[in-house]
Formats: sequence, structure tokens, C-alpha cells
Amino acid sequence: MATKKDRPSSINVPNALTLLRVIAVPVFGWMLLAHDHEGGWRTATTIVFMVAILTDFVDGKVARKYNLVTNFGKIGDSIADKALTGMAFIGLSVIGEFPWWMTVIILLREWGITVMRMKMLKYEVMAANKGGKLKTAMQALAITLFCLGLWRMPTFVYVMAWAVMIVAFVLTVATGLVYVRDAIQIRNRETMTESGSARKRTRR
Repeated sequence: MATKKDRPSSINVPNALTLLRVIAVPVFGWMLLAHDHEGGWRTATTIVFMVAILTDFVDGKVARKYNLVTNFGKIGDSIADKALTGMAFIGLSVIGEFPWWMTVIILLREWGITVMRMKMLKYEVMAANKGGKLKTAMQALAITLFCLGLWRMPTFVYVMAWAVMIVAFVLTVATGLVYVRDAIQIRNRETMTESGSARKRTRR
């Protein structure tokens, strides 16, 4: 069993990349909203988003490779992702390039699951599963295409962007349901364990 001494410090490169992603959120948001129909700015906005979202894939690999996985990283990484992609969906809806109903459903899923995972910390840390990582990758690709400004893109890019976005939307909803199922199973298991321990104490 790992002792506190064996656990990696929360002050490390992966967590610094997570904080960098959080800092990028207002910068990206301002660029998207203030220059929504300027081609050059939209390209620059897309680059900022791509650099920020790439830190998500880099910090996880570095953390696992060098054994720098921390509880702060597991939760903070998820919050940083939600903040960045959430700003993208809201921004695209504000400038009229993405339907609000999809944004609302995505945000309810994203932040609802994040709150649930934080509440589940009293039982155990729910790390991102493979489905959740695929969902994030598809969202990142879809947002990147949308950020370019579909109004100035060839038809095939427009069609591809929406195809990827629909897949990302379905994955977002589906993985959310999986997280809820897993949380219920964890809670039930812990409740049964606690009940069993209580019965043993009563018999003594």
C-alpha cells in the first residue's frame, strides 16, 4: 500500500499543463466572441484552442509515464476540459453557429457528471474512462472544425464538421449514462460494505 511519502506531489508538469488550459479559456473565449466573422482571427482562435486542448492529451501521458498521477490531476484535468469545451460551445452558440439546445444538453451532461464525480470522492476517485476520453477527442475535433468558421469552408468540410459533431454529441450523452451507472454501482457496493461492517460490530 502506498504511503503519503510515496505519493507524487501535486506540484508537477502535468498539473501545470492543466492550469495552463484553464488560463487559456478566457483568452480563447474573447478571441472567438470579439472577432467572430474575421477570417484571420478565426484561424488564430482555432490555433489557441488546438494548443490548449492538446495539453489535455500531453498531461495525461506525462503523468502516467512518470508516475505523476494525483487526485488533483484526475479532477482538475476534467474541470479544465469542461471549462475549455464549454466556452467553445457557448461561444459558438452566442455567435449563432451552433444550436443552443445541443449546447444546453452537452453542458448539463458535462457539469452534472463533474459534480457527481466530486461527490463520489467520499467513496473513490472516478477517473475518466476510455469512452470519456474518446468523447473528449471527438468534441475537440468537432470544435476545431467549427472554430475555423464553417461559413468560409468548402462544403465537404462543413459536412465533415457536422458528422463529427453528431458523433461527439451521441458519445457525450452515452458516456454520461455510463458514468451514472458506474456511480450507482460504486455507491451500492460501498453501502453494502458499510452495512456488513455494521452487522459484524453488532454481533460482537
